[in-house]
Amino acid sequence: MNRLKTLLQRLNPLLMIITEKLNNKLTVHQRALRLMGNRFELSVVGDDADVAEAHIDSAIAEISRIEKLLTTFSDDSQTNQINQNAGIQPVKVDREVFDLVARSLRISRITQGSFDITYGSIDKSLWNFDVNMKQLPDAGTARKSVRLINYRNVELDPVNSTIFLREKGMRIGFGGIGKGYAAERAKLILKQRGVESGIVNASGDLTAWGLQPDGKKWTIGIVNPDLKQEVFSYLSVTDMAIATSGNYEKFVMIDGKKYSHTINPRTGLPVTGIKSVTIITTNAEVADAMATPVMIMGIKVGLDLINQMKNIEAIIIDDNNRLYTSNKINLK
Repeated sequence: MNRLKTLLQRLNPLLMIITEKLNNKLTVHQRALRLMGNRFELSVVGDDADVAEAHIDSAIAEISRIEKLLTTFSDDSQTNQINQNAGIQPVKVDREVFDLVARSLRISRITQGSFDITYGSIDKSLWNFDVNMKQLPDAGTARKSVRLINYRNVELDPVNSTIFLREKGMRIGFGGIGKGYAAERAKLILKQRGVESGIVNASGDLTAWGLQPDGKKWTIGIVNPDLKQEVFSYLSVTDMAIATSGNYEKFVMIDGKKYSHTINPRTGLPVTGIKSVTIITTNAEVADAMATPVMIMGIKVGLDLINQMKNIEAIIIDDNNRLYTSNKINLK
């Protein structure tokens, strides 16, 4: 028997390597930390803890790079350079930033302005969403607060890779798409390093690929909008991205009514009627970007739009806990 084993080793060393790999136990290696102002949790499936940690380190480095590029809290970020030169002159940016803005404007057109990265100009003093906020501004004041929000006033020059905000005071921000973009980039880095299965969870905007160690798909829980510590429903997914926008994270109660922190860019007033929107698609950036506009557009218009698009689905819960879904949704 020993002679046969030795012969096999000589004839086919790869056979022994494969056997060793199969005998090693795959596990999920996880790390959670705060990045881009949000809680990120990275999970990779592997049989070597040190290798898995090195993979996660690389993904974190990529997310940190994107944060520096897109942040509005640093004067020297490209995002702030664009904002500081609004109404003055175009700003040359990295192609990565240019392309992200171009994709954002495309989503603005698809959603008829319900998604708009120029939301940064909104008057924050009107919308504190804290315990001291006792009343809504009147309709006229609210409308004035969003007058500079207009994606059509973002001018792109693809030849020179410049971005120009046509009106002084305009500001862009990537709060509605940046986490999803970072999650997608982190996944790309991990896959390039040979990670065949994993999850990047950017505070609820997540992308999952491959399978769990037991060979099953990943089980993703959708948060109960009334009790965010509880799971409302489950989805079994692989090679999919999920993002949720809801009024359970930040809101204010005025005269017994809950007002979401999500502001309608047309009216300047908070969105009402919907507790949460969950988007399921193949790309975390798209999922992140589509969740909020569906909430702004409302149940009927939002679902009509989703049902016209390929490879994307939606789950909506209204203020009365009624459930609405797009086509092909299978809840457990």
